[in-house]
Amino acid sequence: MMPSMARELPAIAPQSEERSFAEDVVLGLSSEPKKLPCKYFYDARGSALFDRITELDEYYPTRTELALMRAHAPAIAAKIGAGALVVELGSGSSVKTRLLLDELELPTGYVPVDISAEHLRSAASSIAADYPGLEVTPVAADFTRGFAIPKPRPSTRPSNKQPPARCVVYFPGSTIGNFTRARALELLSAIAAFVGADGDERPGGLLLGFDLVKPADMLVRAYDDAQGVTSAFNLNLLTRINRELDGDFELDGFEHRAVWEPGPARMEIFIRSTRDQLVHAAGHSYRFAAGEDILTEYSHKYTLDSIRALAREAGFERSTIWTDPDELFGVGLFQLAD
Repeated sequence: MMPSMARELPAIAPQSEERSFAEDVVLGLSSEPKKLPCKYFYDARGSALFDRITELDEYYPTRTELALMRAHAPAIAAKIGAGALVVELGSGSSVKTRLLLDELELPTGYVPVDISAEHLRSAASSIAADYPGLEVTPVAADFTRGFAIPKPRPSTRPSNKQPPARCVVYFPGSTIGNFTRARALELLSAIAAFVGADGDERPGGLLLGFDLVKPADMLVRAYDDAQGVTSAFNLNLLTRINRELDGDFELDGFEHRAVWEPGPARMEIFIRSTRDQLVHAAGHSYRFAAGEDILTEYSHKYTLDSIRALAREAGFERSTIWTDPDELFGVGLFQLAD
């Protein structure tokens, strides 16, 4: 018998957006201006390139967030309190999560949610092996499409554990920056409803990693490194189209471009055509003019005031934020009112 569902995060992506890779490529390259969803960066080579990006001197977010979690996990855990059910969105390898789980008092469960089922199973098995008293329930899903989590199984919980006192969603890695403000508000509002489900002893919360506004030259270097790893990561999207959709993109006719836009406070990442050319993919033809861009990613940056305002508008009335000494990055615990 399948376990019953305890709570559901509703979809924030319209049904019309539930398209295949091929459909998204055809629609995106036929649009004006051209664009491709950043979620398609992460094939096997793209994932390996991103791992290299996180180790670059120019790319501060990963190491800064890790340092923040190492320094403040005890304080964060104390704020969360005992008996929490932790649901992580886009869990990946769950490296930062271990720092949190090490400090939490008697967490009642961990639910990693990730779109990559194979990687998710491996990471969840590793967590379960290293935390034998913790019920680990992986959910393979694109969280923007919504998902449900099963109720904890009482028979698998140690006798000294009680049902969850509260639910806390963990959303690390500054992934919130990939959403426009309107979509970020929609997601955070859905999370507020999700963690506010009836039956918990205390109102829930959101532990969120977010990147902070900083000088433009530092931001551009982080997204256009001297070794060209970020360029390779971006252009690998064309390689994937060639491989999976019978494309004929010539990579020497395109280049990586990273631009800071202060108005919306975001990095904008493009693939630019360096010449007039005709390209084919997924059974269609696409004309590119010299200098024409394909938008592949937004990465929004926040101030402490703007992230608090966004969380408050979504329904989180209390906030505690930790930053590094240089205020490059923030980790915030945003909580529903008592």
